[in-house]
Amino acid sequence: MAQRHASNVLGVGGDAVLDGKDNPTTTDAHSSKDKSLSHRSPKLLYLTIFIVTFLCLGSRLGSFWKDDEAESRGKNSVIQARVLKTRDVSEQWTEVFEKTENVTYGLSPPWYPSPKGGSISSWSKSYEKAQILVEQMSLIEKVNITTGTGWMMGLAVGNTGPANHVGFPSLALQDGPSGIRYSQNSTAFPAGITVGATWNKELMYLRGKAHGKEARLKGINVILGPCVGPIGRTPAGGRGWEGFGTDPALQGIAAAQTIKGIQEEGVMATVKHLVGNEQEHYRQTHETRNNPYAYSSNIDDRTLHELYGWPFQNSVKAGVASVMCSYNMVNVSYACENSKLMNGYLKDELGFSGFVQSDWLAQRSGVASALAGLDMSMPGDGLDWADGKSLWGPELTKSILNGSLPIERLNDMVTRVVAAWYQLGQDDLSKFDRKGPNFSSWTFNRTGHINEGSPDDNNIVVVNQFVDVQGTGNESHSIIAHQVAVEGTILLKNTGILPLSQDGLPITSSYNENQVRIGIFGEDAGEGEGPNFCVDRGCNQGTLGTGWGSGSVEFPYLISPAAALKEAFNKDKVNLTIYATNNPPFNTTPAILNNQDLCIVFTSVDSGEGFITYDNIEGDRNDLFLQKGGDQLIRTVADGCGGGEGSTIVIIHSVGPVILESFDNHPNVKAIIWANLPGQESGNALTDIIMGKSNPSGKLPYTIAKSPDDYGAAGKILFNSTKEIPMLTFKEGLYIDYRHFDKYDIQPAYPFGYGLSYTNFEYSNLVITRVLEKTEFPGPRPRELDPPIYSSTIPDANEVLFPDNILKLTKFVYPYISNTTEVRYGPYPYPSGYYDKQNPSPAGGDEGGHPDLWKTHATVAVDITNTGNFAGKEAAQVYVSFTDASFSDSRNVDFPVKVLRQFEKVHLEIGETQTVQFNLTRRDLSYWDVERQNWAMPTVGSINIHVGASSRDIRLSGCY
Repeated sequence: MAQRHASNVLGVGGDAVLDGKDNPTTTDAHSSKDKSLSHRSPKLLYLTIFIVTFLCLGSRLGSFWKDDEAESRGKNSVIQARVLKTRDVSEQWTEVFEKTENVTYGLSPPWYPSPKGGSISSWSKSYEKAQILVEQMSLIEKVNITTGTGWMMGLAVGNTGPANHVGFPSLALQDGPSGIRYSQNSTAFPAGITVGATWNKELMYLRGKAHGKEARLKGINVILGPCVGPIGRTPAGGRGWEGFGTDPALQGIAAAQTIKGIQEEGVMATVKHLVGNEQEHYRQTHETRNNPYAYSSNIDDRTLHELYGWPFQNSVKAGVASVMCSYNMVNVSYACENSKLMNGYLKDELGFSGFVQSDWLAQRSGVASALAGLDMSMPGDGLDWADGKSLWGPELTKSILNGSLPIERLNDMVTRVVAAWYQLGQDDLSKFDRKGPNFSSWTFNRTGHINEGSPDDNNIVVVNQFVDVQGTGNESHSIIAHQVAVEGTILLKNTGILPLSQDGLPITSSYNENQVRIGIFGEDAGEGEGPNFCVDRGCNQGTLGTGWGSGSVEFPYLISPAAALKEAFNKDKVNLTIYATNNPPFNTTPAILNNQDLCIVFTSVDSGEGFITYDNIEGDRNDLFLQKGGDQLIRTVADGCGGGEGSTIVIIHSVGPVILESFDNHPNVKAIIWANLPGQESGNALTDIIMGKSNPSGKLPYTIAKSPDDYGAAGKILFNSTKEIPMLTFKEGLYIDYRHFDKYDIQPAYPFGYGLSYTNFEYSNLVITRVLEKTEFPGPRPRELDPPIYSSTIPDANEVLFPDNILKLTKFVYPYISNTTEVRYGPYPYPSGYYDKQNPSPAGGDEGGHPDLWKTHATVAVDITNTGNFAGKEAAQVYVSFTDASFSDSRNVDFPVKVLRQFEKVHLEIGETQTVQFNLTRRDLSYWDVERQNWAMPTVGSINIHVGASSRDIRLSGCY
């Protein structure tokens, strides 16, 4: 997604038809030739075709996730100044054919045709309704539904055209994963990483439900969230905070719960970004580096299935209505025109029945992207923000008229969108009045233009109705936001100093027996210039409640920690002083530090989306240390608090992992609280933890290392590349975060899943019950329903001419053509492999893949007892290990030491014992067999099952 006020963007993309224009167009995926090549010399043309053919053939010789060439190139081969020389192409694509630990990284193979929706029984009624509606639509209406109207053309960040004569409305799409972006009087929920840190499935669901309700009441049809990509391969990645953590099971479960909550309110959820969007540098050609190509995430087949694709599979199983493809390439093929990814993996294997939408300007071609499985272009513009030169729109209309895009593909695109609309009940006028958004994404004034991006829209109308959707009383969404912030707060260290009483105890003063002196230090403690001071939260000032970019929200309020603590302490017993700056006058006024019994230091770490640069941070963090001198501030305070005799508590608000070694073991640092990104209830939630009103129960959704190097090569951002296609080859495979630390026996500072409590929990009585016997593979792929069938009649070109009675707005994307001579006829260069029919995946057959994958094979039960002196919650975690398992054919499979598969959070009163049960499915107990292209369960030996309090604190073990 992009900035609120668009800047000029350099880029290229593709025409839907061969129109012979001189303006920049794009190649289509897998195309053996393209329009740009037609303007070059024949020798260069034939040489390029030869190299493409050679690479395509080579890509068929290895594992499943190797790639056919031209699908990758849908972007830039047509701009003369940016054409890759054939020598450079050969060198870069040869580089991708690396072999590391018996895994080949190649080019993404073709997968055609795009599977039609309507084959899944859980969507059958919606598809039946959709078919009736789509059959009545004109070509213009079909194109209208699948193409956005353009950036800032409509009140939402994304808007489709309607199909008025059949009663299908324009759809409003709005960020984001943490709340309603650009909306007033809506809730600023804690960020996804904080939600993941709760390890609480119920809260994940409730936050999603509240989010969905607010979107519905604001007139939004589609929420652009949740986010599960990036998964967090690189700890400094700018957008890791939008997701739920670095483990696929944690991400997948959290996403599924969020989707269920959102969609129960009748709003379509969008899981994003498919896939490999693991850093911000080089994600787009126009941001920061002006590279001619976005980076390619080169991911092997097994890693795609078991790591990066895993949470998308959970999301599809949960019934998600939409999937967003990402900016980057995947195996040298842009994600939004990668047929293997969208057609083969998502729609065939996972049985996805909704629609695929592009990230904003992630579409790089016209026909190619449609053939590869893209169903909706967002925001509708072509290669630049608000350029009005859509790669679809009228170009899509032409491509149907001249036959370059089969009309059955367009019919499926439209049907998927309409079926999702029915599936969520948005035809119910009691829930959706079809009036559209009641707020504007482009102004906070009451009045403005509906099409703010067009200089021709001179109509001033009411665009902001300021509808308050936050709920009231017991239904206030601030209650959910508060609880998520509380349970997403992690106690990393506590040497008996916490919790504090209102009187400041257990701190005692040597200065005044009747009053404890407490000093608060750090900019992160205070209000700063206000939570909405910077557009899209694109700066780190005041207390940090969220990261920056399209995943941010407008705060209705933000309770600062300083304000909340000031309110909480007994003013008669606590002398509280606040220095909400990272540069207190310690040198000139040493008493402010020396004359304290307790010091509380606040620091923060911020990052975000790549279109914003703040303090030389271009989305991704430059390092893994505290920002604004936070490390030095903590050491100075810890050294000097109370003349070196006082105690120090450290509070950190962060987007992701930080190296803590400079102060972690300081003798005066008595406690460290990891507060993540808590949203609007920040100070209140933190104060509840500090004062003991709430017992901390959050656990880390990632690993905190002792050194940046401990994360390995995968942990490093590619800041500078000399390649025209920057290459991110995921050589580490499955081994990121705790899996990497386990494999190489690296001791972390704080392990994945770790978090302290004010009480203690004991695990006992592990019982593992075999529900189903081990069998290596799922059964045969079940028979699916037949998809809708439509007439293949192509209308006359005169039927799609621009009407005389419509005022044409500059930059608005229309589906009409101006003249029938615009339609050019002739043979179309379909992608290599386009006519090679693919076999359905044996791992498919239903929503979320083969139904056998979701059957419970084993149950795990364990007793957990609260043995301490506080009531509290414990998040028990189940890990699976395949190290003692094998196969009858003695194949050699490399497995991680252990992988998270399930978790449950339970509340226990003092002395209470509860039995906690977990279900493990076939998928949980399997790995992806690249050769057999299926999930395979080891049937020889034992699959070990571990239950623990963190990835490094295993309490009980058994086997299946």
